[in-house]
Amino acid sequence: MGAKNMGAKKLSDIEAEQFVRDGFLIRRGLISADLVGQLIERIDASLNPALAPVEFEADVHYPGAPSSRWAEGGQTPRRLLHAYGRDALFRQCASHAVLVDTLSVLMGSTDLMLSQNHHNCVMTKHPGHSSLTSWHQDIRYWRFDRPELVSTWMALGTENVDNGCLLVIPGSHRLTIEPGRFDAALFLRTDLEQNAELLSTAVPVELDAGDVLFFHSRTLHAAGQNSSSSIKRSIVFTYHTGDNQPIPQTRSAVFEDIPMSANVANT
Repeated sequence: MGAKNMGAKKLSDIEAEQFVRDGFLIRRGLISADLVGQLIERIDASLNPALAPVEFEADVHYPGAPSSRWAEGGQTPRRLLHAYGRDALFRQCASHAVLVDTLSVLMGSTDLMLSQNHHNCVMTKHPGHSSLTSWHQDIRYWRFDRPELVSTWMALGTENVDNGCLLVIPGSHRLTIEPGRFDAALFLRTDLEQNAELLSTAVPVELDAGDVLFFHSRTLHAAGQNSSSSIKRSIVFTYHTGDNQPIPQTRSAVFEDIPMSANVANT
């Protein structure tokens, strides 16, 4: 996959400043229509039947998910896991120069690592049996020297409120939120009045095929259910700098991290 498959436009100062301010950034049209088509074909071949390793909607017990794998819709895939290791096409996406160069600017380093322990998956949301993901920060169960990681969300089709797109709270990555404002599973409590004002600032991340969302690991986000008639597909990876290491003997250190090479085309 060469540069023709992803837009070569450089990251602007305005975009970089937006990420610092909001904790997320959308870069439009980074993935070509041809590559999107190849990815969808590869993903669909792994969905029917679902090829392991896979997480089913029933496994997460989120609102709207089937009660078990043996209930109606219980075999609905939610995530195709270990994307980097399962297909060369996904590896090319994860390490593409434009993507990595954007990350190098946003993270202030050319020494970047892809985590094989967090995200590193194809996210699918199926009509009829998709679940709702409550408000959370990804860093809630990640263990690194510093809570400074960035994830990329590649849309392979239209993503909007109707099919369960991500919702984000701009600037939430810069907040210090007291532990009591989260529940036992570290989801933001919606029953607290002090959280209501924060939740009122949420915005939907509406994407088209080929768009890529970059978001900070402390950015509060959620997602709705898919009420459309089509499957929503996205590819999600997470990155950290080489001097921000996973803490040994934690979930963040199970699998080896993958070095990424930045061309520093944007600096």
